[in-house]
Amino acid sequence: MTVTYNELLQRIVQEYREHGEGWPAEAREIAAWAIRTRRWEPQQSKIIGQCAADISRAMREEYHTDRQGRRVRTKHAARLPRSGQPEQAMLWADVRTASRDHMDTALKLRRKQIVGDCRQLSVDVKSYDENYNTGEPVQISFNFTFDLIEQELGDQLVSDPPVPQTPSPSESAPTASALPV
Repeated sequence: MTVTYNELLQRIVQEYREHGEGWPAEAREIAAWAIRTRRWEPQQSKIIGQCAADISRAMREEYHTDRQGRRVRTKHAARLPRSGQPEQAMLWADVRTASRDHMDTALKLRRKQIVGDCRQLSVDVKSYDENYNTGEPVQISFNFTFDLIEQELGDQLVSDPPVPQTPSPSESAPTASALPV
């Protein structure tokens, strides 16, 4: 039976735990131990893949400020056909110069990834509650409407802080129910 690279890494983590190196642990601690004990060595065939993964991560983490003052992710990946090639490739583009087709595909892909993350989170919560949790069930909401509103309001407050003004005697202070939640 062939062992995949991920299975090899998972086995290294299990061996780290079995050797009593300390758990929970940081991935960097496990990596240092794996290299020190010669359980992992860089593979020449994997070096380009490792570099590409690092470059992809760096592109995902690049942001700029748009004309409206919003912090926007700059680089976006979309699985698209490459001219003259039969297979699709994961192509990166800059949001400021990308075609609408590229951005439509890239944004739908990101949404699909978010849905996948939510589905896995739901499975993890249910499994934990049904198999390991000895207290109250963990409550997770998958309705992000208020989270998005709250963050947008917070972003507006940070970028455009309110100027303190002394109310006139005819103005009354807002009640708690009138404040945004």
